[in-house]
Amino acid sequence: MARKAFTAPNVSSSGPYSHAIDAGDFYYFSGQTAKNAVQVTETNREIAAQTEKCFENIQHVMDEVGVTMDDVVKVTVYLTAMKYFAEMNAVYATKFAAPFPARTCVAVLELPLGADVEIEVIVKKP
Repeated sequence: MARKAFTAPNVSSSGPYSHAIDAGDFYYFSGQTAKNAVQVTETNREIAAQTEKCFENIQHVMDEVGVTMDDVVKVTVYLTAMKYFAEMNAVYATKFAAPFPARTCVAVLELPLGADVEIEVIVKKP
């Protein structure tokens, strides 16, 4: 299967990967951090602001693919500390409507670019 890749012009990559890949019935989106924006204006954001920026970056890629948050079936959230869970969750709750996508949230030692949160999604094609 030849991979069809999508790249958003206003989202950067911190390595050799595509922003999203067409995989038949699904689109797989690479994780986004607040620091994956092409123009990062703040170097040390609060977790709520970082989470907002993650979703903004994801939305930019979704715009390229032609899907919306309503098409998301699975989300994985990576946090550098579970002390950020409540603040991240408050922002997260504003991005989806019931029935909510499946989700996994895990704590990790660290994330690329010094971020404290990274979010990736899987989208079912409409």
